[in-house]
Amino acid sequence: MNKTVFGLMSTLVLSSFSLSAQEDTATRATSLDEIVITATRFPKKVSETGKVVTVIDKQEIERSNGKDMAQLLSEQAGITVNGAYSNPGKDKSLYLRGAGTDYTVILVNGIPVSDPSGTGGAFDVRMFPLEQIERIEILKGAQSTLYGSDAVAGVINIITKKPVDKPAQLYGGIAAGSYNTFKADIGINGAGEGSSYNVGFTHYQTAGISEAQDTTSGQTFDKDGFTRNAFLADFDKQIARGLHLKPYFRYTHFTGDYDGGSFTDADSKYEAQLLTAGAQLQYSFANGSIHAYYNYDEVNRNFKDTYGEYPYVGSKNSVELYAHYSFVPHIQLLGGIHYNKQRMQDEAATPPNPTASLTSPYLSFFLRDIGGFNLELGSGYNKHSAYGNNFTYTVNPSYTFNDAVKIFANYATAFKTPSLQSLYGPFGSNPDLAPETSATTEAGIQSTLWSGVLDARLVYFRRTIDNVMIYGPSFQLINLNKQKDHGLELEPTIYIGKQLKLKLYYAFVDGEVTTEQNGKDSTYSNLIRRPKHSLGLNAGWEVTPRFFLSTQINYNGRRSDLYYDPITYSSQSAQLGAYTLWNAYASYQFVQNRIKLFIDLKNITNAKYNEVYGYGTQGFNLMGGLVIKI
Repeated sequence: MNKTVFGLMSTLVLSSFSLSAQEDTATRATSLDEIVITATRFPKKVSETGKVVTVIDKQEIERSNGKDMAQLLSEQAGITVNGAYSNPGKDKSLYLRGAGTDYTVILVNGIPVSDPSGTGGAFDVRMFPLEQIERIEILKGAQSTLYGSDAVAGVINIITKKPVDKPAQLYGGIAAGSYNTFKADIGINGAGEGSSYNVGFTHYQTAGISEAQDTTSGQTFDKDGFTRNAFLADFDKQIARGLHLKPYFRYTHFTGDYDGGSFTDADSKYEAQLLTAGAQLQYSFANGSIHAYYNYDEVNRNFKDTYGEYPYVGSKNSVELYAHYSFVPHIQLLGGIHYNKQRMQDEAATPPNPTASLTSPYLSFFLRDIGGFNLELGSGYNKHSAYGNNFTYTVNPSYTFNDAVKIFANYATAFKTPSLQSLYGPFGSNPDLAPETSATTEAGIQSTLWSGVLDARLVYFRRTIDNVMIYGPSFQLINLNKQKDHGLELEPTIYIGKQLKLKLYYAFVDGEVTTEQNGKDSTYSNLIRRPKHSLGLNAGWEVTPRFFLSTQINYNGRRSDLYYDPITYSSQSAQLGAYTLWNAYASYQFVQNRIKLFIDLKNITNAKYNEVYGYGTQGFNLMGGLVIKI
């Protein structure tokens, strides 16, 4: 694999050198010129940071009307969202570069959101409808220096809809499709005199399919439905020149049915709600900006089966202050401090209704475009009320030449704090748990060739996580394992004229865990439900300015899985076969592009496969509807 990586990187470098000398007047890079925020917490061109950032832009989201967020994220290199094509209401597990679902931080407009009631604290991507999103930035690699606990594999920043530049615009849509699925959204936004607003509501409901795979002769399992309602309100008030106050409020509520396990039907119900409220204060001036925010998250989940009810309630208060300043065009500084306090509402915990707080000051230094050379040096100190202190840092050099090729390398450390459930919960908790700590190394190249016809990125990464938490012999959580993962991502995008775009990717990931058994180390592969090899192709054709067609082909290789066997009362291993999904999309706009009709087809070949052993997946299905802007 190392020889393959070296060969591919060498080819890209040599091609870039040979072509750039002949194309001084040609149109240059697309992705290298893009402005991103998540990599450094302030706007910066991709060519000026060595961090690995993938952007899902407004146009791509608007051409994904028939998808949800889990399905859209599954089409990105290095991301597997397990359950994305299972029953619509089934839980979704997001694996970034093979890391577990709770090793990725989810942001909304740059502010972390999480589930303080959960075992791992991971945010549920079912909570956020795609109709309320303008843009998504995916930042890969260890990012704890800037984003604190859990940013071991990366960060996903969800950026909500931006208002149009007029006093008011009404927008909405309606769609229906397979499995008695119906969704509708409506909203209004606008801007004027430096201020803006966006208010929206979405409704989604589906009868779904049986969550558990039905192997009975009469196909007797019932369908497991899902209903979600979500409300969003964002405001931006200009208080004075350069000074903005941005209050927001978001509420999501969903209900659904779930089954009893692999191949096991059940009449179980769940309900969940997320409340997020807060405000940002931003002051921008000639050489930098100052930001402050307060955020409150409250998650309330309840599961009900034949044995009883299982509530999970948690809340988190977060405060952060940070600023960046450019001393001269080539030197920049970022510094800040973050504080959050979590609370788990559980009388059975020890102590009852426990809390924990984390304080994290951080500082980053940037050298910018010194003859094409860029460098980020960052460090962070973290003080946790339960386990104590730890330190993180990042070293991130890159070099861009001829505005067409960038080579980069990263070394960064990260950490994951034990959740309140892990420290104090009623099942297997351990108040003496230490944080999981990690170190990640990345190296790669990103380049535009042939006057922007080919835009490509190649990245190799290696990640080690120490003190991984597992359940020990007495079914109590302990720090024991060492996790080692490595992988490769190749992402070429080909532009054929102005109308046709081919976006491809290949991702490889492998990992193993080392644990001590009977006084001896044992090492084995453990990335269950995550393919070693995955491939994707997304072809988009703007037939006319009004008529658009696209098709996606996604391949996921064989995977291993674990399931609970009710006969032996133990965990058993299983193998999941490789599968290929073929999807297609078409849209047509009319009435001065104020109305758009669309149809989205998924699993056109009706492929039979499993994302989770013993659980069903969707066959051929479709969604069609219209989108309106007035």
